[in-house]
Amino acid sequence: MNDSGRPTSTRRRVLGGVLGAGAAMLASSVRGMSAPAGKPPLRLALIGQSLIRHDLRARSWPDLEPIGQRLRSHHACFSNFEVVIRGPRAEEPTRDPQGVHAADPIVIDCLRDMGINLLATSNNHAFDLGTGGILDTMQALEERSIPFAGTGRTLRDAAAPVFMNTEAGSIALVSAAAGMIRPGGAATDSRAGVHELRRASHGGLEESDLMRMLESLERARAKADVVIAYLHNHLWESDIARTAEWQRSLARRAIEAGASVFVAHGPPLLQGIETFRGAPIFHGLGSFIFQTRKADDAYAEPNWESLIAECRFDDGRFLGAELVPLSLASRGERGVDDLETRGRPSIATSAQAKATLQRVAGLSQALGYRLRLLDDRRALLEA
Repeated sequence: MNDSGRPTSTRRRVLGGVLGAGAAMLASSVRGMSAPAGKPPLRLALIGQSLIRHDLRARSWPDLEPIGQRLRSHHACFSNFEVVIRGPRAEEPTRDPQGVHAADPIVIDCLRDMGINLLATSNNHAFDLGTGGILDTMQALEERSIPFAGTGRTLRDAAAPVFMNTEAGSIALVSAAAGMIRPGGAATDSRAGVHELRRASHGGLEESDLMRMLESLERARAKADVVIAYLHNHLWESDIARTAEWQRSLARRAIEAGASVFVAHGPPLLQGIETFRGAPIFHGLGSFIFQTRKADDAYAEPNWESLIAECRFDDGRFLGAELVPLSLASRGERGVDDLETRGRPSIATSAQAKATLQRVAGLSQALGYRLRLLDDRRALLEA
């Protein structure tokens, strides 16, 4: 271990010890990790990002356990960790304190209890408390055996895949961020930070950064059954619900390099869905938990919509996904300033769910993909 509590081996990290779907996530670094013959389809839940500042369990609500049961029924559940952990190495805020996304380590325990056991840490808020905050966050996650990717003590570390094993096979995650990474927040050969994909002068991304991510995905594919390629994107279009062409290109290249699924967050709303070579592409899954401090009128209805994408894979091959709409509380129990209860998720009612699915279907159709609506509450994504 180094002074951050992070393994000093080249972080071909394989972390486990997290119980999900009643199965232990076993640690292994053996090449070609796989489950025994006759294993069941691998169930992977993909959800919106988790901007969680308070322990949601402290003030329960009716949908806490139903959502938890749903997420825990999967072998793995993935989200982006949109906060930095307060710890002994925290530095002065790198942005307006009102915009700092910071929390105590207990929020990790809350996410884990809800069934979330795989996290991306590459985002524009990872550096809110400086390099020390990045190190404290990594240590808190490692102490709880939560696999994560996207930050590291060096750039090589931050760009490396993380692996986890389940009874149905192995999963790898490669995670990066583009846009709004503050000076000093990106990882380098000698500084801890975020795996950043820099904007190129032509408007896309720097090719050298893309190649680093694609090479990491190729390494992940050689070891894991299912590979997640993740992007936290803050290089938004003027209409933030619209997916940039450079992101669509990145998703396709990621799949060509070995990704089984491409997932993105960043804009605080849902974007369209498409497929490429039979692999799903979720261009924006919005927020799963959205404990924002902004005023009540800062957001519109789409900012409080979300989805659970319940994906199934067989030997790394995408079989399909059911989409389950969620509704986030735009106001807390005691008003908009009640941040402990604002932004928490519930299963959407029939009318809310129908509106969410129709919105996503329209955004997906603009990308050339026709989403199959099963009923007012569910949609099916087919390979």
